[in-house]
Amino acid sequence: MSQITFVEMGSGDAAKTSAFFSELFGWRFEQMGEPADGGWFDAPGIRLGLHGGDPNWGMVPYFNVPDIDRAIETVRALGGSTDGKIADVDGFGRFCNCKDPQGMRFGLHQLESQAAR
Repeated sequence: MSQITFVEMGSGDAAKTSAFFSELFGWRFEQMGEPADGGWFDAPGIRLGLHGGDPNWGMVPYFNVPDIDRAIETVRALGGSTDGKIADVDGFGRFCNCKDPQGMRFGLHQLESQAAR
């Protein structure tokens, strides 16, 4: 079974969203660049990314897969789609944005430790 390893939060205003969730849950927020750029929350048991200026605001779960290339093939074979890009983030792994056949957004995440296998 795949577990959720990361959640990306898209917001119209990253500074307001980070202040809200930091105050609500007591999460520490690590800012990247300017306040409008976003960053991430270190929430218990999971990291939540935040970026601003997103017209399709919401939360997108990223599911752990041992082989992202194979998982992308399976998404497409099942009628889903991907954005066609794999992002490599040093120290965190490989990501790909996807949609199920009905257009629901989700992501695939291959941990960096799995890439070395």
